[in-house]
This record gives sequence, structure tokens and C-alpha cells, in this order.
Amino acid sequence: MNNPDDGQLPPVAIFDRDDTLLVDRHYMCDPADIEWVSGAIEAISLLNKKGYKVCVATNQSGIARGYFTEKQMYAFHEAMRSQLAAEGAVIDGFFHCPHHPGGTVAEFTRTCDCRKPLPGLIGQIDRAFPMDRQRSFLVGDKPRDIQAAEAFGIPGHLFEGGSLLDRVLEILDTLQNVNSVGLP
Repeated sequence: MNNPDDGQLPPVAIFDRDDTLLVDRHYMCDPADIEWVSGAIEAISLLNKKGYKVCVATNQSGIARGYFTEKQMYAFHEAMRSQLAAEGAVIDGFFHCPHHPGGTVAEFTRTCDCRKPLPGLIGQIDRAFPMDRQRSFLVGDKPRDIQAAEAFGIPGHLFEGGSLLDRVLEILDTLQNVNSVGLP
């Protein structure tokens, strides 16, 4: 773990939610729909042990479309936290974009800077958990996730299925190799 007095910021691992951490069931808000992607809980636990803050950055247009409320989404995220806690893993923060220009709920029907591929959600994460950008990264299943990360100035990594733990191990190995270049 980093000592806050040493001037070094912690790294942050950011994950998209649907089809990255969870099997996507389209516009999920019922905790009964939570099904973790293979290796997701283990990946989060590993990152916790390595001193990473772990956050979720998720577009949730179902709120703007009237499919579910923010309150239902918050309850869904609390159910995710509870399941992780039972396994000794922690997501430090959930950050969502409830907006969509084609929505039906007036307060959320608009264009915004927090909807990926724009980097607004990552900026919110950085304000809540100031990050070491050299060691931080985002993992998502869509090009818009990667675009948001790159627009913010951190690496984005595509997850195309399989074990999320295996993908995170690859990313950590790459980061270690990149950050050790030029060191004695």
C-alpha cells in the first residue's frame, strides 16, 4: 500500500460493468441478475491486494430510458458489493452516467461529458481517488471504453471474454514491463 505521506498516488483499476465484470443481461437492475464474468471476483481481489483502488465506470442509459431508476441501480451496486465482500474483495467506487440524448426521462435526457466514449466518468473517479496515471488502467468490452480511457490519459484494455483474471494478469505484466524500462 502507498503511504499518503510519501507523495505517491495509488493506482486505480477501472472496469466497465456489463460484459466486463458481469454477464450482460441488458438493462440490469434486479440483483437476481448478477452473474460475475469468469475470474472477475478474483481479479478484483488481486488488485485490492496489490494496493489498487478498484472502480466501476458504467453507462446506464436504462435510467434515461425509464427502464429503471437510479435508486434501483444503487441497490444493484450494493448487492454487487455484498457479494464481493463475502469473497473478501472490494470495489471502492461506482461511477455511472444516467444520461442519454434519446431518453424518455426528462432530467436525464441530454448529451453530457460523462457518457463514454467521453472521459467525464474517469475524471470523476480521479477527483474521488486521485490516481497515478502511469500505473492506472481501464478494462472494458467496447471501443468506447478504450476511447474514454485514452482521452483521459490512461491505458484502456479491451476484454473480449474468457477469464477476467487472466486479462488483468496480462495487463499488470505489461504495466510492470513498461514502468521498469530505463530502471537499473
